[in-house]
Amino acid sequence: MAVVSLTDPLCKPCSYNSHFKVEIYVRKPLKPIHLSKDQVALEMLCLCSQLDLLIRAQVHQFQEQETNPEITEYFQQQGAEIIYQMNQCLEHLSKPAIQLEDYLDDLGLSTLFPRVEVYIIHGSPVDMLERPPSDAYFPHIGKLNQLLVLSQQLDEDVKHLGSHKYIAHQLSAIYQVLNSIKNILPLCTIRKDIEANFKQLKMSLLTEEGAKLEPQLPAQYVSWVSDLTHNLISTVLSLSDELTGDLTPVMEFISNISS
Repeated sequence: MAVVSLTDPLCKPCSYNSHFKVEIYVRKPLKPIHLSKDQVALEMLCLCSQLDLLIRAQVHQFQEQETNPEITEYFQQQGAEIIYQMNQCLEHLSKPAIQLEDYLDDLGLSTLFPRVEVYIIHGSPVDMLERPPSDAYFPHIGKLNQLLVLSQQLDEDVKHLGSHKYIAHQLSAIYQVLNSIKNILPLCTIRKDIEANFKQLKMSLLTEEGAKLEPQLPAQYVSWVSDLTHNLISTVLSLSDELTGDLTPVMEFISNISS
């Protein structure tokens, strides 16, 4: 070992030379893309939505930590990445260059996403005393999507499945979503229709213990379920003013930049 330690190395690694540095372009497209003014605004809306959800998740985590709440490394990385993408978007706009905060103010995005504005200026994830106008967008559109998907699945199952064992459970899931959406007349009417018929429908699916035949709904209830699901599907797809109240702020923003 002594001999080895005293022997000169076969080669010595060169010290780092910045001239050989390789630029990383992982986040850049292979082909240059130019975004129009409207496309930049839409992209910025999407990025604000992402950053707002990220901030809300971090704030929620703060509230769960009783002492010494700390910003997670994940939040810092993701927040920095989204802001980087925002600044990259601004490069597509004509000169002179505009600051990110000023751009959000000019478009009204700072009003839609005040948490984002505060985070960009101060670097801290904070919640608002009053609910920002965009907060209801994702929860509401998620509920509408649930109603649509559950109704389509129930309509398919009641017509084609050999067993109606879980029809009552599926109807109950739809009812729970309807019950979470308040004061929308067309949906209230459908909810009351379920309340009036659910118990009898569930009773019609009861079978004797040990019975070999799978439970089947009587024809009258098959028809009723089919009519109800068709009504729900057409109501949701209509996107009437009554259904889209919570979506209005974001929809108006998109309409304004597209007009």
